[in-house]
Amino acid sequence: MFQDFRLERVELSEATLRVRHGGSGPPVLLLHGHPRTHTTWHRVAPRLAEQHTVVCPDLRGFGQSSQPQDTPDHAGSSKRAKARDCVELMAHLGFEQFAVVGHDRGAYTAFRAALDHPGVVTKLAVLDAVPIAEALQRCDARFAGAWWHWFFFGQPEKPERAILADPDAWYGNTPGKATQMGAENYADYRAAIHDPAVVHGMVEDYRAGLGLDRAHDEADRQAGRQVRCPTLLLWSLKDDLEDLYGDVLAVWRPWAANLRGHGIDSGHHMAEEAPAELAAALLAFLHGD
Repeated sequence: MFQDFRLERVELSEATLRVRHGGSGPPVLLLHGHPRTHTTWHRVAPRLAEQHTVVCPDLRGFGQSSQPQDTPDHAGSSKRAKARDCVELMAHLGFEQFAVVGHDRGAYTAFRAALDHPGVVTKLAVLDAVPIAEALQRCDARFAGAWWHWFFFGQPEKPERAILADPDAWYGNTPGKATQMGAENYADYRAAIHDPAVVHGMVEDYRAGLGLDRAHDEADRQAGRQVRCPTLLLWSLKDDLEDLYGDVLAVWRPWAANLRGHGIDSGHHMAEEAPAELAAALLAFLHGD
């Protein structure tokens, strides 16, 4: 897994991140979602690394990266804070500008990085996500039924207790899941979901989403801010974004000035389930206008 990539821990001003990086060429940062770690990219990163320098961190609060300090507003788990980590990490590795790809919760950090640091992020790819403000504004019974965990995770203490009572049952681990994910990726993910500190950090990401992250999105909407760099939206055809929103691109158009996208024939974890198709779509985007 990740042959010829380097694995290290990088100390930043606000966090210490576990990071794997390799390849050569224009830099691209890959951000994982919940409840994964950076190893979710193990089938995609080597394909991109043939033409790019690829950087895959565990986001703060996830995997083996450090945990932010708890505060009433969950600011340390906000996407703005995690975006600062990304910019500082890439500068540490020698890149003042870079493309960023984010999946699921990582897509919110990627989106925030592009909004907050427009001179730094050159291209943005969002996988299986719409802006948090849009999701909450459009919340209806279908959304609440399908994404109920957003609101459960917003409650104090109980989510961690429920998950840690049986993490494998909570996340639906089965004998076939290791094969689907790849043995090393599965082992890394499973270690994360059994670690009480990591479970807390992952849940805090949702608590920040319901409060501070939504406020940041709303402030940008009111100010008319958009992502100015080229933006690619990819969504899993076997997941529920189309069911919830119909025209997924239409949801994103007010937020991105230069937008394109399409569905991927995959379930939600497309980096594991459809790595060749995903890598091809990303490479076409990274090498295009």
